[in-house]
Amino acid sequence: MNYSPISPLRIGDHVRILATARSANESELQLAKSLLESWGLQVSFGTTIGKKEHQFGGTKEERLADFQQAIDDPEIKAIWIARGGYGTIQLIDAIDFSAFTSARSAGSAKAEPTTIIGYSDVTLLHGKLQSLGFSSVHSFMPLELKNKPVSSVESLRKTLFGESQLYSIKNTFSLTSQVINAPVVGGNLSIVYSMLGSDTFPETEGHILFIEEIDEYLYHIERMMYSLKRAGKLNNLKALLVGGMTDIKDHEIAFGKNAKEIMLSLTADGDYPVIFNFPAGHIKDHRTLQLGKKMHIEITTDMINFTP
Repeated sequence: MNYSPISPLRIGDHVRILATARSANESELQLAKSLLESWGLQVSFGTTIGKKEHQFGGTKEERLADFQQAIDDPEIKAIWIARGGYGTIQLIDAIDFSAFTSARSAGSAKAEPTTIIGYSDVTLLHGKLQSLGFSSVHSFMPLELKNKPVSSVESLRKTLFGESQLYSIKNTFSLTSQVINAPVVGGNLSIVYSMLGSDTFPETEGHILFIEEIDEYLYHIERMMYSLKRAGKLNNLKALLVGGMTDIKDHEIAFGKNAKEIMLSLTADGDYPVIFNFPAGHIKDHRTLQLGKKMHIEITTDMINFTP
């Protein structure tokens, strides 16, 4: 599939911060607002910011209306989802993405589709956009900013403004030297798994599938990986890219395999590399990815270099 890339932001562009899942208050988001303004961007908060319906940033109807208004508004160039948790799935089938699809037509008021930024629960939005042939930005949330190092923040800025980047990790996996060029899809493993059988699930064949996870039991990691395998979603990948596997749990009676061993066992029949420790996910130094964009991966004897 050919994906429409995100449009790099320019000085003066307008970014909206809003909630599609859990609630957030303006006071918690001032640091993110100041950061974006320091980059020369205009910032506004959606109507969901400050609202609270149980754990959510407003009712389903309020969250849907806020997100819909933002993607339909030609002045809003990017949406940074305030926080994750749970809730985006309640909206996904009611969102009208015609502002994206019509942007491909000459003369559309929304000449450039809105850039969607976030991760974790936002994987649902990423998956939908990937299934429609659009790119989006997998990055940390505004509420996490106070805990992010400069390297993480800078990777977001460079992605949004279209600057080139290079991420490198050591090849501690004895992977064969090779070069890979393919679009990246995926996101949080639990959310990817939850999209199976829906029109939100992105194409994986011929792609680099990226996954990351937090706070799951090992048996559930294996269940999800088995489900992806049984559905054919691990067939003919260009690579499986594994980010943070954070706070993965085991029972008192040990499962017998760790997350890495589970993934290697279920991809052993695949003719592609499985790359661990990619610096993205529920980790402190989360590096930004543009999903739907071709990533260049160069594996050498000692290092693995990524040009996202």
